[in-house]
Amino acid sequence: MQFLQIDAVAILVLAGLIIFLLSSAIRILREYERGVVFTLGRFSRVAGPGLVIIIPVIQQMVKADLRIYTEDVPSQDVISKDNVSVKVNAVIYFRIVDAEKAIINVENFMKATSQLAQTTLRSVLGKHELDEMLAERDKLNADIQKILDEQTDAWGIKVSNVEIKHVDIDESMVRAIARQAEAERYRRARIINAEAEQQAAQKLVEAAEIMSSEANAMQLRYFEALQDIAGNKTSTIVFPLPMELLKKVT
Repeated sequence: MQFLQIDAVAILVLAGLIIFLLSSAIRILREYERGVVFTLGRFSRVAGPGLVIIIPVIQQMVKADLRIYTEDVPSQDVISKDNVSVKVNAVIYFRIVDAEKAIINVENFMKATSQLAQTTLRSVLGKHELDEMLAERDKLNADIQKILDEQTDAWGIKVSNVEIKHVDIDESMVRAIARQAEAERYRRARIINAEAEQQAAQKLVEAAEIMSSEANAMQLRYFEALQDIAGNKTSTIVFPLPMELLKKVT
């Protein structure tokens, strides 16, 4: 009986060991997951998705998620090219395109990408004036995205998009910008008025040249003026009579 009890315990231990080994050996990866497999510490293969079998103890697997990551870039103090201090924050979108590089070439690809985005944001925006930061945001987004994408390529990371969210300016600078915008609107209004007066003067000159070349045109203009004045209830009308009419009467 004692031997039978020992055999039963051994069978239970063996069954438990087999179950443990099977659970450690069988892994299931989702469609958006990849497994970087190491054999005795050396890179072996990239597995998945689906059923993956590894050798317990001898092999280890590190998962990599291929979905797009969203990372907020904390607010950065930036001094623009025209010496204006601003605070700028952004958001970056990136994903893993090479699981092997993302796991082996960098310790923490999330932290590394975020730190690189912060330094790149300060570097790129510092080369531009404040007006460009406010008016050409799409161009700056594209420049930052291109630089990040090139530098993270060695990590197996693809930066798909960068969006500058806020450009915070000091209150005194906001008032200065408002005054500058008002002065610019006043300048444009004066230019428009000057152009309108110039065009009107040009048209008057052209009309005078036509009337001076055509005697009948001047007479018709006099008659039109008389008709306009007669429309008003004026008791007495004093109107100069053209000398050309007197000559024709005499």
